[in-house]
Amino acid sequence: METRINPMRNEVGSKWAKHIISSNNVITDSALPKAVQELVKIRASQINGCGGCLDMHTKDAAAAGESVVRINLVGAWRETTVYTEAERAALELTEQGTRLADSSGVTDEVWANAAKHFDEDQLMALVALICVINAFNRLNVITRTPGGEYQPGQLG
Repeated sequence: METRINPMRNEVGSKWAKHIISSNNVITDSALPKAVQELVKIRASQINGCGGCLDMHTKDAAAAGESVVRINLVGAWRETTVYTEAERAALELTEQGTRLADSSGVTDEVWANAAKHFDEDQLMALVALICVINAFNRLNVITRTPGGEYQPGQLG
């Protein structure tokens, strides 16, 4: 696979990415648990087929101490016993928030379930995270940014 354009070596792309990364800092610094953050990034990236983001977030999750079992089972989270109820609620919200065109959006039931596990600030951070990872997934898929070369922590 050949990269179409390297966003980080393009003036407009690098400026845009700087702002998106900056907005992500608000999420990273929030009270939303770090494990939930990585699981959400992995699941959205799986759905969107983003090799660059999957490479980054699976490696970062492992480097942060996430177990190989939990990383490997994210795509089949419903059929496992390794995730908490809060993580399951976040993963379901991620799936519905990522697959907007495949349904009628996020159901009230899924929203209410997430709201049972996260306070308003955490819930807003979760929504913002779903938005940010989907933006990066789309950037990487459209430009054909490949996965495989990322080293944990390489981007800060």
